[in-house]
Amino acid sequence: MKNTLRKEIINAIENGFKTFYCGMAIGFDMIAAETVLDLKKKYKDIKLIGALPCRTQDAKWLDREKKRYKKLLKRLDGIRCIYDEYIGAECMFERNRFMVDNSRLLIALYNGTGGGTKSTIDYARSKGLKIVIIEPL
Repeated sequence: MKNTLRKEIINAIENGFKTFYCGMAIGFDMIAAETVLDLKKKYKDIKLIGALPCRTQDAKWLDREKKRYKKLLKRLDGIRCIYDEYIGAECMFERNRFMVDNSRLLIALYNGTGGGTKSTIDYARSKGLKIVIIEPL
């Protein structure tokens, strides 16, 4: 999955994409952020913007995940925070809509089931984005 993600991000860069948005959640989001940040060594003109659902996104995370998250936040080129405090799942959906509304391409890890990723993919389709789906192994 990581190799496929890296290839898809490089393909996007080589096709003119320069700004990447990331929801900064535990899992695929953080892996994607780390990948873009690593690629900045070679592609100096790309940018990574963290799209946070709320400032307290990491409040209930384990210490090791909080540490990883804080370290990543310091390396971002910008942050767009939707809410100050967690207000429920709606802030996650609004964060995802913000990313789609400001993008032309969606790269997603998706196993075909419902949930936030499915609704984001559906919204991206409705907005005409190019969609790359990476299937989990």
